[in-house]
Amino acid sequence: MVRKIKDWLEVRIGLAEIIRTQLTGYMVPGNINLFYTLGFVALAAFFSQVATGFFLLIYYLPHSEYAFRSVQDIMSRVPYGWLFRMMHAVGSNLMVATVVLHMLSVSYMGSYKKPRELTWVAGAFMLFVTLTFCLSGYLLPWSQLSYWATTIVTSIPAAIPYAGDMIAGTLRGGEMVSGATLNRFFAIHVILLPLLLIFLFGIHLFLVRRIGVSSPPFGRTAPRWRPGTSFRHEDHPDGHPFYPYFVQREMMMVFLYFAAMFFIIAFLPTLFSPDDANTPADPFRTPAHIKPEWYFLPFYQLLKLIPNKLLGIGIQALLAALFIFWPFIDTREEDNILKRPRLLALFAAVVVSWVILTVWGRYS
Repeated sequence: MVRKIKDWLEVRIGLAEIIRTQLTGYMVPGNINLFYTLGFVALAAFFSQVATGFFLLIYYLPHSEYAFRSVQDIMSRVPYGWLFRMMHAVGSNLMVATVVLHMLSVSYMGSYKKPRELTWVAGAFMLFVTLTFCLSGYLLPWSQLSYWATTIVTSIPAAIPYAGDMIAGTLRGGEMVSGATLNRFFAIHVILLPLLLIFLFGIHLFLVRRIGVSSPPFGRTAPRWRPGTSFRHEDHPDGHPFYPYFVQREMMMVFLYFAAMFFIIAFLPTLFSPDDANTPADPFRTPAHIKPEWYFLPFYQLLKLIPNKLLGIGIQALLAALFIFWPFIDTREEDNILKRPRLLALFAAVVVSWVILTVWGRYS
């Protein structure tokens, strides 16, 4: 039966050729490392979020009077609802961590250089969309923590002259966070952002496969391929087949991702759920200490350190622009960061500053 199906597909779509050109015959660099699997892990994390999110949508009620109760019912009454909710909550944090590590590894190995500038730009926008995913989903449980954290975040644009109040009002659907804000964030979270992320991923994957997988700059066994003035796919005839060699490593990393997720769910269930996350939102009672999630803490702390809020927003916008267009700024051919002390120092300074701001924001 399987043979008949395979022969039927072979006649109609050339199955053997697809397997040869896209899997067994598609070669990856001989010195490729596990950091190259993080993009696939991030994709698996996204599909996990889609699957668990779809389950939650069956029982969730996007209404300010019922949202918190519906989440509590999912956790306590729906069969295995607690598991899907925890997978979604923990998975959102792990997905951000995976994407950040992926971007850091690409930066460290110089994989953003010509001709992969557009690949980096698409990946940078995917990171920002992922963060927006987390921001929009953060309000949906309608807890005390999510309500006041969203109030703080949506008040930031108000510092922009002239258009600031209009932007803040558009985000909130009024002068303060309310049921209208919940409805807007819900629509953005379940419709707009998934479509946008899938679109960007399609562009990103097309560019990766079209240009070819970059070779790590460390321990090369062959001379570095240097792009010329015309397009050429970077192939690796002396490398390893994508399947089964690299696919096995991708699957191993995906299993490690889910192992980490279930470890946190089993042994650290409150790691991403403080007490205020289990208290219904109360617009008339401001908590003593409300802070954003860990991935927003560096931005939060930087804004606190700069007295002028408009200046703080401007600096962060400039840093975001530098991040997006970095491949067009760093145009030197040398992609081994170990041979560029200044770039290595800059990379280390950025990572250390990020960690310091995160810890500072957490305990300040």
